[in-house]
Amino acid sequence: MSTRKKIPAILVLILTILAIFARPHPAHAALAITGVAPNVVVNDSTTVITITGTDFADPSIVSLGGTALTTTFVSATTLTAVVTPGFAPGVYDVEVEVPGTGSVVLPAGLSILAPTATPMPFSRPQIVIDTYSISVSTISYGSDFNLLVSLDNAGGSTAYGLQVTFTSTDLIMLKNGGVIAVGSLGTVGKANITQTMTAAISLYGLTRVSVDMNVTYYDEIGTTYSEKFTIYIPVTPTGTGGGVVYSTATPTGVQKSQLVITSYTTDVDPLQPGVTFNLDLIVQNLGTIDAKSVTMIVGGGSSSGGGTPQAGVSAGSGEFTNFAPVGTSNVKSLGDVKAGVSIEASQQLIVNVSTNPGAYPMKISFVYTDTSGNAVTDEQVITLLVYRLPQVEIGFYQPVGEIYVGQPGMLPIQVVNLGRSTVVLGTMTVETSGGVVENGQMLIGALDMGGYFPLDAIVYPDAPGTLELVITIGYTDDFNQPRTLTQTLSVEVMDMFIEPTPEGGFPDEPVDPGTGESFWQKIWRFILGIFGLDSGSNIPELVPTELPFETIPIEPMPEGGKG
Repeated sequence: MSTRKKIPAILVLILTILAIFARPHPAHAALAITGVAPNVVVNDSTTVITITGTDFADPSIVSLGGTALTTTFVSATTLTAVVTPGFAPGVYDVEVEVPGTGSVVLPAGLSILAPTATPMPFSRPQIVIDTYSISVSTISYGSDFNLLVSLDNAGGSTAYGLQVTFTSTDLIMLKNGGVIAVGSLGTVGKANITQTMTAAISLYGLTRVSVDMNVTYYDEIGTTYSEKFTIYIPVTPTGTGGGVVYSTATPTGVQKSQLVITSYTTDVDPLQPGVTFNLDLIVQNLGTIDAKSVTMIVGGGSSSGGGTPQAGVSAGSGEFTNFAPVGTSNVKSLGDVKAGVSIEASQQLIVNVSTNPGAYPMKISFVYTDTSGNAVTDEQVITLLVYRLPQVEIGFYQPVGEIYVGQPGMLPIQVVNLGRSTVVLGTMTVETSGGVVENGQMLIGALDMGGYFPLDAIVYPDAPGTLELVITIGYTDDFNQPRTLTQTLSVEVMDMFIEPTPEGGFPDEPVDPGTGESFWQKIWRFILGIFGLDSGSNIPELVPTELPFETIPIEPMPEGGKG
């Protein structure tokens, strides 16, 4: 090749190299960490944390205090790492190392707590009766006695300003008017109180009397609570005339009826504020004679007819602060109940929307007459438990994009608190039987009213079609029992699309119609020629088609003339 021919070739090579290096190259941001979510975890379970930043690469390594974690590269701005159970509690610097690039540290980026450091979701005080007794075997008219009660705090925090009030229609409170200030009661220990009483009226014909014990207190933030307990005390019957004691011997074969609630259920479980439910009871006559014209009074009541059933009952003074009748009144007619027979009774009730979670006693009275026509009232007490469970909505906070088989698909999951108060939720887990889920577990914590918590999980589906996602959230209810919220979401998975390989040249590249070659094929053959390699064209040469040659005769010009 001559010098004159080499100069254009070298010039073309230089221009080609300049064109290659003149293409814009993406600018890389500096390696940095902008955040860690969640930044507080408990070391009693496996937790996946998400590290956000810039200039991450695959592979990247996340470390806590020099301990490398199992790390997953999601994108140049997102990494996930697994904090295993039993990791030592403390505040750790979060370090991200990109081999070949460098490392960066976020000081105090993650706090790891021991299980005992996690606050209980609901830690209200709960006062209950541990034991109670009286100073005599049975009480009698004209004799004083002491009622001894031991109170216990079954809740999770201290009860402050604890005050107890005793009331009874049959007994008189002595010395203190029936009011006792206890003070504070923690979760450890008991509070023992003593109340002196005496019978207010003759107890003739009675086998027991009742005392209502009302307890009020408040917690450390000033929320007030009240409990009501009914205590039954055995009686030694006495006469009505001048304090003369009548014989109370019970001869063999005495005939009486006695109605007892042997079991009760509700058709809604658990009970929550604002819920309407049916209270179903099984009532059995454990006596030896029939009970006639039985009337059930929910909330407590008595006969107002002085032994005459037709005169009606007194049922309007019952306790309806937390539960109220719906549909019908609190009075139900049960008819006659034969001795030894069980019957079913029901009452529709509603839980007051202002009722706080707790255990609430309910008095139920049975008013009837025996075979001798005497009016009898049997009173029972049952306990109903009220919960305030979380009201949350689980869904996608934005439309789910196209998801293909075997390819990572983003799941923008979000939990929203629809309740009227703050709730504390545990770990949310996303699972599916039709693929693999990454970053599918995270601790939620406290959610304010109307607050939300997002989780960007990644799924790798196994097959096309409808993919079922099961989202489970654990939490602890008002009585410190573990519960779970479960919801199923569906997404559509499409089969993987394979782009066909183009034939000849590069896509969208112009081809020289004269040679059948593209521009880049010509450059490649030119570079091969510079290095002395085979630079011949693989495109068949275009050979012109030979056309038949036809001889055209030429006529001679005539001689002479002026043509």
